[in-house]
This record gives sequence, structure tokens and C-alpha cells, in this order.
Amino acid sequence: MKALLAIIPLALLAACGAKNELEPPKQASLPPKPYGAADKPTADQLLTPDAQARPERSDELLKESKERKPDPFDLPPN
Repeated sequence: MKALLAIIPLALLAACGAKNELEPPKQASLPPKPYGAADKPTADQLLTPDAQARPERSDELLKESKERKPDPFDLPPN
């Protein structure tokens, strides 16, 4: 019983490492076109995240460190 309980988590960890291309199921239709859209988006368009879903990363480093001003609202608890 203990051996079975030890194998189950290992099997679950091995299964989550698979990376395959996403495809719609066979004989299944894509979602209907969005309201107000001129045409129905393709599977590739639906799988590509827009800029709001994946914003670009800002790699600007801190150029100078500055002392913080004292915060008048940073009070100890009563």
C-alpha cells in the first residue's frame, strides 16, 4: 500500500511535463465569431495572447537609489 502511495505522485509529476501543440478536438467546431467581429478567428488567432494578456517586460534597472521620505501615516499599532 505504501509503495502504491509513493508511485502515484511520481506518475502525476511525470505526466505534467508533456508539452504538445494545442489543437482543437477532431470533429469539433471552433467557438462562434465574437459579437461585432467581421469574421470568425482562426485557431492560431485564438491561441495567440494579446498584449493585455501578456504585457511586455520592462527591464529598466534602478539607476540611482534615493532615501525615502518619512511616511506620516506609518504609525505603530495602538
